[in-house]
Amino acid sequence: MLLPDLIRLTTSSILAYRMRSFLTGLGIAIGITAVILLTSIGEGLHQFVLAEFSQFGTNLINIQPGKTQTHGANVGMFGSVRPLSIEDAQALRRLPNVEYVTPGVQGNAEVRANGKTRRTMVSGVGHEMTDIFNMKVQTGSFLPDDDPTQARAMVVLGAKVRQELFAGQNPLGSYLRIGGQRYRVIGVMEPKGQVLGFDLDDAVYIPAARAMELFNRVGLIDIHLSYKASTDSKSMVAAITALLKERHGREDFTITPQEKALEVLGSVLDVITFAVGALGGISLLVGGVGILTIMTMAVTERTAEIGLLRALGARERQVLTLFLGEAILLSALGGLAGLALGVGIAQVLHLLFPALPVHTPWLFAVLAELSAITIGLAAGVMPARRAARLDPVEALRTE
Repeated sequence: MLLPDLIRLTTSSILAYRMRSFLTGLGIAIGITAVILLTSIGEGLHQFVLAEFSQFGTNLINIQPGKTQTHGANVGMFGSVRPLSIEDAQALRRLPNVEYVTPGVQGNAEVRANGKTRRTMVSGVGHEMTDIFNMKVQTGSFLPDDDPTQARAMVVLGAKVRQELFAGQNPLGSYLRIGGQRYRVIGVMEPKGQVLGFDLDDAVYIPAARAMELFNRVGLIDIHLSYKASTDSKSMVAAITALLKERHGREDFTITPQEKALEVLGSVLDVITFAVGALGGISLLVGGVGILTIMTMAVTERTAEIGLLRALGARERQVLTLFLGEAILLSALGGLAGLALGVGIAQVLHLLFPALPVHTPWLFAVLAELSAITIGLAAGVMPARRAARLDPVEALRTE
């Protein structure tokens, strides 16, 4: 049997039974649509979360009080011999290859100005905070490089706080009360928006020493530092560990490099993406069962045709190839339709809900199409073998 004849017989069979062929391909198309749609949402979520974390840079290190124990929980201040202090942050700033350091104290407090009051997040930070987190001041300036233990009562407003308390006014030089203490406004931050549910615009920034007094804390919540991009993170962690052990007398702190956190987060998100893709893959298996059923019925209906082919000299291998080709063609066409439908629905969802992250990786699309073809091949093997092994005489007698 020549290749053109094989192609003509395969396509003519599909066209002759249009409704059956359509329903068979539809099963595969639905499966591929589910896989593409779910993996698009999963991969979009993956990229969105990693972008949210990495927008502040990857050469960052976070230091928290308390040593992470074997049970996996950070015991924080309760397990620390000495809390982290502003002096610790100053000592870290003097390490080689360290670019910027900022102590951190966070809490929630009532702020008041112009007769208006609201509760907001109060961040006690150092003057290098904007350099570490790639944040910019819109008007005015950020906290000055004062003696961190004797910092002046100055505050920088987030964009939302400025809008709520000083709408239509220039807040620079005005005074703001935070927890009963008076602070002078020296700057307003550029709008940053939300990061993983935290509104960075709904915050005010004051010196860390002032925040420790405000919240009655004896130590910092954390210390963030950035190091030169050319420096190896492991050597940086080793240097930080040695310095803090010397100051504290023991390793009573936890160091978390940003790149390590991103690796762990990426691994978790990869598992989630694979899991949602696997859920869509169940639909593909259902489509494969449909091909198996339809092809088995086709062999029964076309027994006489198979007998005629064999009587005219077609070999078993050629009949096997004919039916396998039909199964593969049906699954391939269904897969292509599913790809188009899945990508289309994903883009429509993104247009309707812009906040929904959607990204269709082409590798997943290719793998989905190959999976569809493989399932069609596997589902068509048994019916094709049965057709190829029919006795020509017995097959012709069914006519």
